[in-house]
Amino acid sequence: MDRRAFVAGALALVAAPFAAEGQNPTKGVRIGWLGLASPGPEVLRIVDAFKQGLHQLGYVEGQNVTFEYRWANGRSERLPDLAAELVLLKVDIIAAASTLGVLAAKQATSTVPIIFLGADSDALGLGSRLARPGGNITGVTLVAGPEIGGKYLELLKEAVPKISRAALLVRPENSSHALVLKEIEAAARSSKIQVQPVRARTPDELDTAFSAMARARANALIVLADPIFFLHRQRLADLAAKNRLPAMYGLTEHAEAGGLMAYSANFAEVARHAATHVDRILKGARPGDLPVEQPTKFELVINLKTAKALGLTIPPSLLLRADQVIE
Repeated sequence: MDRRAFVAGALALVAAPFAAEGQNPTKGVRIGWLGLASPGPEVLRIVDAFKQGLHQLGYVEGQNVTFEYRWANGRSERLPDLAAELVLLKVDIIAAASTLGVLAAKQATSTVPIIFLGADSDALGLGSRLARPGGNITGVTLVAGPEIGGKYLELLKEAVPKISRAALLVRPENSSHALVLKEIEAAARSSKIQVQPVRARTPDELDTAFSAMARARANALIVLADPIFFLHRQRLADLAAKNRLPAMYGLTEHAEAGGLMAYSANFAEVARHAATHVDRILKGARPGDLPVEQPTKFELVINLKTAKALGLTIPPSLLLRADQVIE
């Protein structure tokens, strides 16, 4: 798999110290990891990629860097207390791989640098300040912008040409979903496809959401990237299979869990790249002066096993363009 390229801002890095004052790899560094999920294989893959990025920059766990982990185990209401614990431990940096985790850390401290790995910069209020976010937050986002919505629909229609009604699973609390929805609706009009937004705020509402899709006679589904949907990706894949819905997802892990296809940046690469922000901050840069970076390369993942279960034949031209085919 090719390494993914990232767009960096052209700002000069300010050498003034911020919280972790002028540290370097020879000194002991404590990094607090604030996790929304449980430490399962998919999540630990992201953590390991982050550690690999640090290792490449000279930070070796157990020698000059240690980690303090706090896991919410899917209970987002626990994140504020867990973030406060990390602040009390006087960690040098807090790393969070979810938007909800970053918001909790932001509430807990205005001085400890916060690095996000894949969070939604718009939901963090940084949409117009990516080049210079200010404050104590910076990182790498998974979201390329609302225009990706048209690509979701395009790829799904190429895989399933006969779709006429596409349900769109959104979570109202996710501010980016409204923008992506507009892009999908615009693309749908030109493709003569009806789009039906279906909202689910909590995991308990997923069954109701799929019942609504059935009533609307949807024959395809788009699931937008969201931390709650990520946590329940297996359940979503099972519900899509039960309802015979070919589905496009906004995170590759959904396809690995049994979803038909996914189109997104590589989460592990995002995490690995975020380590460069940590290194710059520990060497004296201010987080607010480091530009938020966005992915420019995306992966298409197709699950052929799921396609066969749905009775679909994926066009060879689409399979050739896929970065990963799961059989």
